[in-house]
Amino acid sequence: MASVLDDVRVLELGGELGEWCGKLLADMGATVIKVEPLTGDETRSYPPYLNDEPDKNKSLYFWHYNTNKQSVTLDIATEQGRDILCKLAATADVVIDSYPPGYLDDFGIGYEGLSKEAPNIIMAAISPLGQDASYHDYAYTDLTALAFGGPVWSCGYDDHSLPPVAGGGNQAYQTACHFAVAGIMTALVHRQFTGVGQFIDVNMHAAQNVTTEGGAYSWLVARETVQRQTGRHSSVSPTPQAQFLCRDGRYVNIGFPARTEEQWFHLLAWLEENGLVGDLSEYLSPPSREALAKGDPTTVKQMHEVMGAVEALTAKNDADEIFRRAQDLGFQWGIVYSPEEALEDPHFRERNMQVQVEHTELGTSFIYPGAPYSFEVTPWAIRRRPPLLGEDNEAVYVEELGLTSKELAAHKAIGVI
Repeated sequence: MASVLDDVRVLELGGELGEWCGKLLADMGATVIKVEPLTGDETRSYPPYLNDEPDKNKSLYFWHYNTNKQSVTLDIATEQGRDILCKLAATADVVIDSYPPGYLDDFGIGYEGLSKEAPNIIMAAISPLGQDASYHDYAYTDLTALAFGGPVWSCGYDDHSLPPVAGGGNQAYQTACHFAVAGIMTALVHRQFTGVGQFIDVNMHAAQNVTTEGGAYSWLVARETVQRQTGRHSSVSPTPQAQFLCRDGRYVNIGFPARTEEQWFHLLAWLEENGLVGDLSEYLSPPSREALAKGDPTTVKQMHEVMGAVEALTAKNDADEIFRRAQDLGFQWGIVYSPEEALEDPHFRERNMQVQVEHTELGTSFIYPGAPYSFEVTPWAIRRRPPLLGEDNEAVYVEELGLTSKELAAHKAIGVI
């Protein structure tokens, strides 16, 4: 069955900053050709490796970000390499560029240069701080972008003597790539109606700042600064503890314990079953969120009593028991899962979040994470395992671009391919 981007051809240039963008497009059916230096993309050297054996084709990091892609090698610093890249661009719909700003332009193969060969090309340039803003040539990593953009300020603990904490998993890179994909899809729709391509400047720093939840707007509107809190949203005013340790050593996040009178009576009954209701039965309604936000002393006292009882409740039960009973009662409580625990959850399995991918060169298959969305007519799929370095050189350069086998061999001999 055809997928939504089956007729879209993409060139992926640069390093790890743009890899997730290429994967998202490839997994939805686009033909994504990863143009790598002769020594391979830098992420091929990132551990961990299969069987702990360092190998350019066995990086599990690389595997995750490069499903469904093709790999060609090309030295774009050479004149012959640039000529070949221009010919490749003439066959493409989209170019993903995550090289430093101006790098391709210096070789004459930036958007201006490539659009001469392909007037309707769409180029998404993903960079840490934009292409031409004041800091455009500053060096950044995922962690520094998260810090400089604002999200790190909101992550950490109630104890502000402890420093902020950055989320893991290349969140800055992936956020920027999500915006890049949205921009590319929009530009493709625009081109359907106008025939005109365009340049998309994706700024990783800006992508972080607009995903600080209410942090940026609390300041812009009210000149108030949010503060980080343990296991819950940052807030201008402190909110009640929401993360509790269960009997089995796992944590649950409970948010606001009871949001309606009905939930309140359910919570009282549950606490009473466990001999923990105490004086809470005197209250006919849950603590008021509005009064709590204003710091009303009576409400604050009541909430501390509630949270003390809930903490004792979780300590007497396993996390799964707490989660399932809470959900049965309509509470928005959840277990704090590790990534692998989430993947093993029955719900995730029902959603086909474990996908077997064949690695024919190894004679076996491996489980990859699936997609968080499901298309009825144009399905997502991992059709091919991540590419070996340069394994598609002949298919792309000879069978598609028209080089002869002799020309390919000559380019290899002089280090162009």
